[in-house]
Amino acid sequence: MWKLKIAEGGPWLITGNNYVGRQHWEFDPDAGTPEERAHVEQLRRQFSQNRFRIKQSADLLMILQLRKENENRRGEIVAPFKVKEREEIKKEGLIKTLKRGLSFFSSIQAHDGHWPAESAGPLFFIPPMVIALYVTGALPEVLGPEHQKEIIRYTYNHQNDDGGWGLHIEGPSTMFGSTLNYITLRLLGEGLDDSHNSALARARKWILDHGGAIGVPSWGKFWLSVLGVYEWSGCNPLPPELWLLPKLSPIHPGKLLCYSRGSYTPMSYLYGKKFVGRISSLVQSLRQELYTDPYYQINWNLARGNVIKEDVCHTHPWLQDILWGFLQHVGEPIFSCWPFSMVREKALKVAMEHLHYEDENSKYICIGNASKAAAMIACWLEDRNSQAFNLHLARIPDYFWVAEDGLKVQGFGSQSWDVAFAVQAVISCNLTEENLSTLRRAHDFLKASQVRENPSGNFAKMYRHISKGAWTFSTQDHGWQVSDCTAEALEAALLLSEMSPSLVGERMETECFYDAVNVILSLQSNNGGITPWEPVRASRWLEKFNPIEFLEDCFVEREYVECTSSVIQSLQLFKKLYPNHRRKEINNCISKGMRYIEDTQNLDGSWYGYWGICYTYATWFAVEGLVACGKSYKNSSALRKACEFLLSKKLPNGGWGESYLSCQNKVYTNLEGNRANLVQTAWALLSLIKAGQADIDPSPIHSGMRLLINAQMEDGDFPQQEITGAFMKNCLLNFSLYRNLFPIWALGEYRIHVLHA
Repeated sequence: MWKLKIAEGGPWLITGNNYVGRQHWEFDPDAGTPEERAHVEQLRRQFSQNRFRIKQSADLLMILQLRKENENRRGEIVAPFKVKEREEIKKEGLIKTLKRGLSFFSSIQAHDGHWPAESAGPLFFIPPMVIALYVTGALPEVLGPEHQKEIIRYTYNHQNDDGGWGLHIEGPSTMFGSTLNYITLRLLGEGLDDSHNSALARARKWILDHGGAIGVPSWGKFWLSVLGVYEWSGCNPLPPELWLLPKLSPIHPGKLLCYSRGSYTPMSYLYGKKFVGRISSLVQSLRQELYTDPYYQINWNLARGNVIKEDVCHTHPWLQDILWGFLQHVGEPIFSCWPFSMVREKALKVAMEHLHYEDENSKYICIGNASKAAAMIACWLEDRNSQAFNLHLARIPDYFWVAEDGLKVQGFGSQSWDVAFAVQAVISCNLTEENLSTLRRAHDFLKASQVRENPSGNFAKMYRHISKGAWTFSTQDHGWQVSDCTAEALEAALLLSEMSPSLVGERMETECFYDAVNVILSLQSNNGGITPWEPVRASRWLEKFNPIEFLEDCFVEREYVECTSSVIQSLQLFKKLYPNHRRKEINNCISKGMRYIEDTQNLDGSWYGYWGICYTYATWFAVEGLVACGKSYKNSSALRKACEFLLSKKLPNGGWGESYLSCQNKVYTNLEGNRANLVQTAWALLSLIKAGQADIDPSPIHSGMRLLINAQMEDGDFPQQEITGAFMKNCLLNFSLYRNLFPIWALGEYRIHVLHA
């Protein structure tokens, strides 16, 4: 059986906090009883049988393990409570629901204080990692037979009925998803004549019916070139020489969004080297399988701009195509000849300096999985026996997650983000005495996970921002500051600081709070909005030259209503507890942030969500931010319009359910069949409660709460439904813990602000 390991180290690993928050899976052939192993197989079969109806796994393997390990945390089993349509919700019944939910929630908390949970969903996360391991020869070392078996299971489980794979597990088939996942299965030993209902043959047919792999977007062309099943001359240029431009240049890599910069750096190194892995018999076979024309007759220059319509979210301006053509036909021949080749060598050296700096400051986790896969190859190419490459290999398991649908690769994890929300949700229930051990463990995690130092050396020279005092999205070792993660964790830590240390542990030091405030204040732009990672360094017009066809808003840093709201809320609480610290700056930040939220409201009363689906998600954040600033239903037209918007989207069953298509099309779209989603229902209810809708007409809130109460399962869990996380307009990210913490949070707020009121 697979076993989840928490806060454990190993060879070649580096840590700054004794691995707190680290979660990785290991296969133990001797683990589990025969009954447990049979149960796991049953869960796998059930997922596969229902995979077209329920596409997201429910973390059942993790729950099975942690519920067994934490059996002593389970409280008294409270009888299920259900409420009939139009029946009044009684206080006693609501408390039963909360206690059941909190009992289950506590039982899946790890011993280091965080809640392990999946953070995956995109179908382009696994293939670059597999390709990187294949071309470096490390695949058998890192991916044992059980790893490969579970990756194959996951890939087949999320193949669409038409034979292709989407950008994410809920999406229609794309050339990017189909080509890369087809290649992954082939690299892991799957053959065209293997069973699985002729899955590979159907996948190949989808690829060829849509013109073949020449129609894959730019990132796909890059990874296929690295593997050797595409030619570098068919790729749009990624010149490393951009690192040699003057820092004031508008297209200097230092001005890019950190994720784009983190990916561009190793990718430009591999492009500059024109690296191609060993041309094995399998690679030669793939060259024949993926194209409608013979490989050596393909016009690679024409293929450079060929991307099928199913993969295009963002189109390039004609000027960009002209520039790429110039770089391809003029720039590349020049940089390949002496003495200009010396410029290329210098650029490659600078790129590797930045790459090594990022590796060292993230303990070789890297900012994300896409940059890690490319950085790993670059380190291997520079020195195949290097310490850096071995350090990279050791951190690969940090990205793996195993569930009933197989083994997947995560973005990197959402440990700190989830704990910050979890603390606020538990406290909102006003059942603190029964959950003190849960809060104490979470408090310990928050204290151990704050970043205590800035990036090493002259970090400004390396285009890094301050990080001392921040929280990351995942763990302290990851090292990358995030404004909303810092703000939400700060608010959670401040709430815990108001409780007795004898109950929830020693308070964080005051200086730690000051450092957190320093980080989030530094990320406010002139328009009042807050950026996630770094201050804005480039103009918005540069986003038009985003080279990634399937993503949007991924090229330069920008402000978001979600980040702005999180910061406002945390600063308001901080100001209450520490009224004399940087008071003028904090008041100014709150005031500007409030105006930004009001200014970005849509005419229909909603806000567009960038990090969740979609209008429901962002509207919740906006409402919370405005209420934190003293706004109410009576004195704020923005809040009244927000309530009107949410009520207009309420479903007949009492809930809300918004499709990911809202993100893509920027028009609110219901889930198919007008289904309700419990997480989105909780967001909407939290918004209505905070905005004061209960004082006007509480009936929509009551009916929504009935839906949440009746949806709770026998053990206190809530059912896994559609993914509710999103990023960069076109992709989804699952936060499996959301299905527990947000219904609990909404029920807790309802108890205090509606029933008690």
